[in-house]
Amino acid sequence: MPGFDPAVAARWLAEAMETGSPLGPLPADIAPRDAAAAEEVAAATLDALGIVPCGLRLLRRGGAPALSGPILEGRLVPGGSAVALAALRHAGATAAVVGVLAEKLDPDATTPPVLARLHPAIDLAASRFTDLPGEDPARIADLALLGLVVAGKGKAAAPGTGRVALGPAGSRARGGETDLAAAFAEAAAEARRWGGLPEGALLVVAGLSAPVAPAPGMVLAARIAGLGRAEARLE
Repeated sequence: MPGFDPAVAARWLAEAMETGSPLGPLPADIAPRDAAAAEEVAAATLDALGIVPCGLRLLRRGGAPALSGPILEGRLVPGGSAVALAALRHAGATAAVVGVLAEKLDPDATTPPVLARLHPAIDLAASRFTDLPGEDPARIADLALLGLVVAGKGKAAAPGTGRVALGPAGSRARGGETDLAAAFAEAAAEARRWGGLPEGALLVVAGLSAPVAPAPGMVLAARIAGLGRAEARLE
């Protein structure tokens, strides 16, 4: 975008993240118009806040293109935690897996990521905007709708194919077969496009199940075949 300054929109988003106040639509003259500009805004937002990401999160969306953006240490919470939904605007839940890189992810490589361990997880997507943006550039600038990631206990395992399900704890949600190796390969390709990642960084693949509308009082459970489960207590 000729003449586009990502720092302007980033200041709006950074203020919303700092204060928790809802953000109205970005004015047309400062809003990113494509994915590349939106990624610049997301990066500039973290720069403005002095936050260094700890990896990359890929949010799969069924028939729509996946969104990718930074994952932040402060947005990771342990399994079983109580989560205040009031702090997550436009919350939506999907099953996820968090992978910890055993080796750095070189931006010029094409090999599958080498993962030290995998954690079953619940991705609680959210937005800083008062009204959920309908256009992808705004969603990407909004840190790809990063809310919270509730991660269960990790396990040393290679990503394979297995059943993934998300639903209220105790329910019989069957879920569906998911190729985790393909999901992590997709996430790694996005991370390389962003510049690569060091050993120990995180790759998060979210959107591995049909979305569930979270509600206060619900105990939400994600079950990942071969990895176990993660739970979140919603308040």
